Amino acid sequence: MLADTKAFSGFSVTDIDAAKKFYGEILGLKVTDEDMGLIRLHLVGGTEILVYPKPNHEAATYTILNFVVDDIDTTVDQLTARGVEFLKYDGFPQDARGIMRGNGPDIAWFTDPAGNVLSVIKES
Repeated sequence: MLADTKAFSGFSVTDIDAAKKFYGEILGLKVTDEDMGLIRLHLVGGTEILVYPKPNHEAATYTILNFVVDDIDTTVDQLTARGVEFLKYDGFPQDARGIMRGNGPDIAWFTDPAGNVLSVIKES
């Protein structure tokens, strides 16, 4: 029934202006303003994600968005230089920069200003 319909994902944040700055300026994504104070993230391949403000927002405790990269080391270094702090999880084999290696694809996690978990993951 829905196999031929277009779909998109969305998530909430506490501060739409902070999200717009983070996703647009820090991560370098194309971000557009939408009606009712929302923003839309435009990703490679035509994927779009709606981001909306929610006063009682609770950050996702799981990874909501994974960015596939060719060179995870360079990407982590560039994001770190822009002020992104990478998460370190107990029991995960992560290096000093937060990159987990040797347990599936290389991956590093970080959060947006609202605390939602994102990752950069090395293309396999």
